Amino acid sequence: MSKVTFAVIAATGAATGAAATAALYSLKKETPPPTIATTATGPPRPAPPPALSTAHTPYSVAQKAPVDPSGIFQYGFPGPVADLRPAHSLTSSYDRRTRNPTWVAEHITPQSLSENNADRKHSVFVEDVSIPEMFRAKLKDYFRSGYDRGHQVPAADAKWSQAAMDDTFALSNMCPQVGNGFNRDYWAHFEDFCRRLTKRYPSVRVVTGPLYLPKKEADGKWRVNYEVIGNPPNVAVPTHFYKVIFAEDGVPGGKVALGAFVLPNAVIASNKPLTDFEVPVEVVERASGLEFANKLEQARRKRLCQDTMCSLIVKEYKERQKSFGKNQS
Repeated sequence: MSKVTFAVIAATGAATGAAATAALYSLKKETPPPTIATTATGPPRPAPPPALSTAHTPYSVAQKAPVDPSGIFQYGFPGPVADLRPAHSLTSSYDRRTRNPTWVAEHITPQSLSENNADRKHSVFVEDVSIPEMFRAKLKDYFRSGYDRGHQVPAADAKWSQAAMDDTFALSNMCPQVGNGFNRDYWAHFEDFCRRLTKRYPSVRVVTGPLYLPKKEADGKWRVNYEVIGNPPNVAVPTHFYKVIFAEDGVPGGKVALGAFVLPNAVIASNKPLTDFEVPVEVVERASGLEFANKLEQARRKRLCQDTMCSLIVKEYKERQKSFGKNQS
């Protein structure tokens, strides 16, 4: 198709449930402008100059250009810097501006979920000291904020090792999430859905992260509006969250069932079908500025919700506490 338009849910929920408006993302095939690629580095984080070409087109053959904009790099590279965090149970990239992760990737298998070598009571929430202090999310930011410290990779997915579970408790794996009705309910059921996929697929990879989507206001204009918690204000509260799921058949070069979902950071009724939040992966890419499957050939792709049933098994939160521990996500 030369032009396809998709609707992204772009409103927070009211107390009675998840309200929604539509933010349209056009996927018209266009020639992208040239970009400069920079390589993000994890700790230790030296600041090498970016890989920029020094070849410039002279404004005249005989005269050298009178300016050198790239000379600013002699004082350091301004950024943005993506703080990569490779850990036992996850790999993530951190957004210093919002003090939230940009994306967090995990890998779950039937074996990883069957092993039970960790106890949540031995894990504690910690600040990520690998991130410079001035850009770091702080424990005090969440104190009395009204939001949960919402795991992007849940602790229940890392029971195979205490170190792996501990890794999920760094604030660089957290975002402020609405508690009752979302983090402790619908979002938790969604995480359980991802785990249950391992009953059908031997390898499941999940990328999770926040979004900050526009909402149409009374004057007809679209604006991005989100809260910032902390005193002074430090951590942005996402309007939405996404998950991009790669359910692999376990065969090298085999088929991959691909699914993408966008959920509002709001109370969602437990009987809301998960498929109501399904979107093409391109919608998440355009909304986030990220690319998830550009190296996955179309011939290898399957739509997850056509290959398996995308539905939740709703459990009361008290029952989840018995299975996975208090405040699991």
